[in-house]
Amino acid sequence: MKRLPIPEDVTGEEIDKDVRQELQSLPKTLADDVARNLVMVARLIDEDPEGAYGYSRVALRLASRVAAVREAAGFAAYANQKYAEALAEFRAARRMTGSADLWPVMADCERGLGRPEKALDMAGAPEVHKLDKAGQVEMRLVAAGARRDMGQLDAAIVTLQSPELASSSVQPWTARLRYAYADALLAAGRADEAREWFAKAVEADRDGSTDASDRLAELDGVEFVDALDEEETEAPEEAQAPEETEAPEGTEASAGPEVEDESDESDESDTEQD
Repeated sequence: MKRLPIPEDVTGEEIDKDVRQELQSLPKTLADDVARNLVMVARLIDEDPEGAYGYSRVALRLASRVAAVREAAGFAAYANQKYAEALAEFRAARRMTGSADLWPVMADCERGLGRPEKALDMAGAPEVHKLDKAGQVEMRLVAAGARRDMGQLDAAIVTLQSPELASSSVQPWTARLRYAYADALLAAGRADEAREWFAKAVEADRDGSTDASDRLAELDGVEFVDALDEEETEAPEEAQAPEETEAPEGTEASAGPEVEDESDESDESDTEQD
């Protein structure tokens, strides 16, 4: 089985303690190996999803009966838009744990597979009531997305209208919820309301998880110019400017254009007359 290179500073101790506890069912050497691969999945999943997927497959081959490994493999597949594979891994993890935590992302996989109706069915299932507040908000976002997939823009807007949206307190999900609401309003042609909610999303987006500020600027007609592009545009003009030269010591610099010798011109004129 092919192993992937892992930096020496990755020890495996970086993973969540609950995951570490799950791995205790494995021999120590194997547990450490799996843990290090899971750390690499977590490190790469945002910046290099394909790389994260590779490490998840190694972990899966080493310990496919560990729920945390199946979950990590699911998220890695999901990040690479391998929705059928992700859904299979999430289902396996759920069977092992009995937890409903993965229910929203499973529903989103159904959307990715072109089955928004199935995602809406899941949004109304009893499992949703077992979710914590963050999970319920996530489920609401998935349901609204499914409505939009089906062309039901007004229904998507109504789906997102909730106490969490109206709350003035900022939670980890607030920026994404406000952003989704603004985006749905804009898609429905309600630009003024959309601008208001993009602005509210910007206020809540403390870690830059959305591009709400760019969307707001776009609605306001603000254009951003890349400083590098400006420099490249100005460079040719600067190259055309004549270089100033210093006069040698003991001489004066020319104050204007050179004047041709008039005596030469008068000689030529006399020759022509003759």
